[in-house]
Amino acid sequence: MGFKVAIVGATGNVGREMLNILSERGFPADEVVALASARSQGTEVSYGDRTLKVSNMENYDFSTTDICLMSAGGDVSKKWSPKIGAQGCVVIDNSSAWRYDQDVPLIVPEVNADAIEGFRKRNIIANPNCSTAQLVVALKPLHDAAQIKRVVISTYQSVSGAGKEGMDELFQQTRAVFVADPVETKKFTKRIAFNVIPHIDVFMEDGYTKEEWKVLAETKKMLDPKIKVTCTAVRVPVFIGHSESVNIEFENEITADQARDILREAPGCLVIDKHEDGGYITPVECAGEDATYISRIREDATVENGLNIWVVSDNLRKGAALNAIQIAELLVNRGLIKPRKEAA
Repeated sequence: MGFKVAIVGATGNVGREMLNILSERGFPADEVVALASARSQGTEVSYGDRTLKVSNMENYDFSTTDICLMSAGGDVSKKWSPKIGAQGCVVIDNSSAWRYDQDVPLIVPEVNADAIEGFRKRNIIANPNCSTAQLVVALKPLHDAAQIKRVVISTYQSVSGAGKEGMDELFQQTRAVFVADPVETKKFTKRIAFNVIPHIDVFMEDGYTKEEWKVLAETKKMLDPKIKVTCTAVRVPVFIGHSESVNIEFENEITADQARDILREAPGCLVIDKHEDGGYITPVECAGEDATYISRIREDATVENGLNIWVVSDNLRKGAALNAIQIAELLVNRGLIKPRKEAA
């Protein structure tokens, strides 16, 4: 007997990717339901070789559903996730609405799988921010080996992190530049075509942006609250795939060769690190892939026990949809949930 899975926000970039990955990975679902707002009702989305018609989530009864993959934004999640969880359906939420709630586990399966046991308090599990997910996959094995003291991150985040509107804006602006049309800016604060913008999400009182704060708070919650973290988040004119330049300072000695060996054995990591032209990964190669790629591993001579690494991953997959489905798989594989049909 398989599970019944509902996807809220099924028409968005991440929702569609969730449907693809559920099918690709053969998740044990007897029934998959595509849900969205009233304006998307009747839209068709693909699930493997099938087509699903999108229903209005407002009219849906979650009491017969086992897992809800929530990808409809923070406001929708704040309103609906507690209601859905109260009906006995486990919500795996992709927004920032629940990540910092002490009663909601924030999970990257390769990093802190055991923390999932706490989901029963609210029946909600949080998916981390896209840039944090790939970061902690790379940091966890290194932290276990040599204990991280401090991390400095500069992100190079693709426009798909801002949704379909962000991707459309990059495309339209790029075309406008080539044909000498006026460049219109709607989604981003400045032109994104042939430019970079050191501003993602809203500014906070201390001068950091909310995106930068998310990386700090989530890394501490999932990895170790004692680690000092600072971040600069930058939007770049790339369609899919976030990149990160990461400088790490450790308590204990670790060499670049040791780090390479550790990361080659680590779950979810793929090391591509040759000291030659093209011997590293870029976002173009990571799009559509599941791994967190790590390149440019080298020692930082300016601090004791320092390393620099380059981390790249598909933000729609490991940064969002894939991680959510890995969380669902974790629930199933550990026997933490059973199909409600079977229980009945």
